[in-house]
Amino acid sequence: FLQVFLVEKAGRRSLFLAGLMGMLISAVAMTVGLVLLSQFAWMSYVSMVAIFLFVIFFEVGPGPIPWFIVAELFSQGPRPAAIAVAGFCNWACNFIVGMCFQYIADLCGPYVFVIFAALLLVFFLFAYFKVPETKGKSFEEIAAAFRRKKLPAKTMTELKTLRGSEEA
Repeated sequence: FLQVFLVEKAGRRSLFLAGLMGMLISAVAMTVGLVLLSQFAWMSYVSMVAIFLFVIFFEVGPGPIPWFIVAELFSQGPRPAAIAVAGFCNWACNFIVGMCFQYIADLCGPYVFVIFAALLLVFFLFAYFKVPETKGKSFEEIAAAFRRKKLPAKTMTELKTLRGSEEA
């Protein structure tokens, strides 16, 4: 409920990045807590706090924000299909993690969350370099930002030339 108000204040991209980084730090803290649990009994508290923080950061960023961004990145026509694909990917990944986690935990032991930390780092870097801020922008502004990033200057000149020849 609070996310609706928070996302309008802080922006989608910044909350998404903060959530990913918080989850990354929490995953590292869980790994440290599990590795050192046999040496220090109080590390169980570190692991518990890290789990709670992981969930909190998920609910601040990667939980709700992708739904905002997907809805804002697509125009009215392809939006339902994009949301369907995003939902399928979300549930498929949740299913895979749920079905495989125990086997991976048995294989990796206390280092199981290193895999999550590595993936979160990749997601953070991708979001930092590729995901635009969509707060307060129309679909046309977001699409124009993507066009400026993806098309090199030569292609833009060619498009202008083609448009000029169509008008003639």
